[in-house]
Amino acid sequence: MKASELRKSIAALVAQKVPTFLWGAPGVGKSSIVKQIAKEKEIGFIDLRLALMDPTDLKGIPFYDKESHTALWAPPAFLPKEGAGILFLDELNSAPPSVQSSAYQLILDRKIGEYILPDDWAIVAAGNRDGDRGVTYRMPAPLANRFVHFEMEVNVQDWRLWAFEKGVDVRVLAYISYKNEHLFTFDAKSDAKSFATPRSWEYVHNVLQSDLESSLLLEVLSGTVGKEVAVDFLNFIKVMDKLPDIDAILQTGQGEQSEAVDVLYALSSGLVSRVLEDESKLDNLLQYTLQMKSEFSVMIIQDLQRNGVKMEHAPLFKEWVKAFSYILD
Repeated sequence: MKASELRKSIAALVAQKVPTFLWGAPGVGKSSIVKQIAKEKEIGFIDLRLALMDPTDLKGIPFYDKESHTALWAPPAFLPKEGAGILFLDELNSAPPSVQSSAYQLILDRKIGEYILPDDWAIVAAGNRDGDRGVTYRMPAPLANRFVHFEMEVNVQDWRLWAFEKGVDVRVLAYISYKNEHLFTFDAKSDAKSFATPRSWEYVHNVLQSDLESSLLLEVLSGTVGKEVAVDFLNFIKVMDKLPDIDAILQTGQGEQSEAVDVLYALSSGLVSRVLEDESKLDNLLQYTLQMKSEFSVMIIQDLQRNGVKMEHAPLFKEWVKAFSYILD
């Protein structure tokens, strides 16, 4: 299931307090989706890494109550006591069976020991699949049956939309647009420690924003997305030096046209990023795209529309639609 579809589906189930479990390979953005849902709903978000916990961390510590002459459990301070939100149980199936058993009561009965989960809190869990080279334990059938299960797939178009929204370095965006297969290179059969995932490309963005010496870039990026992908990426970003002047294009609507596919991917991403920063350049962009290869012209306009840019009012948009109607149909 794509990230955009998962976000809508899980958000609907969160509203109904239906427990959900999100499966997926390492680094695909499972926790980011759940955190984004909480942010959009303006509710609380608590992330519990169950693989790092002991059973008593969830259930609390027993103490003697003098008045009742009984042993009570002091619930942990990190569990929510009021308000509304999402309690995110990350790496649930990587937790030892004893911890899963503690979580079982919380998920099944919405309470554990003396603690009761507030009514307006939903439970969402996540974990890696059994074949993903991570440490996992088989989930008991009664626990698994308590969840609605989703499996997250890596979708390039969803990632590109997210990357435009987040302002990811245009060189990363352009490269993934050009080399879709390098967004996610994880292979469960490989022993490679570094591989490309949506999460590791976010790290690449951070590296590119740092003051790291260029002589160290290959080694650092190799440790982020793997040597082969890092070499290919660094070769690709040299293309950025060959791009026509993006500012001049958006000032005049005119500029050099390239036939090289790698240049066109880089140029398209650069133009979209710049127009998202300043939509007043839209008319000049439309003028320029009328001269571009049709598939790249359409890609640029669709990227802008997916990012909320309205262009029906633009004087040249009707001309653009007429020029590329054979593709749009």
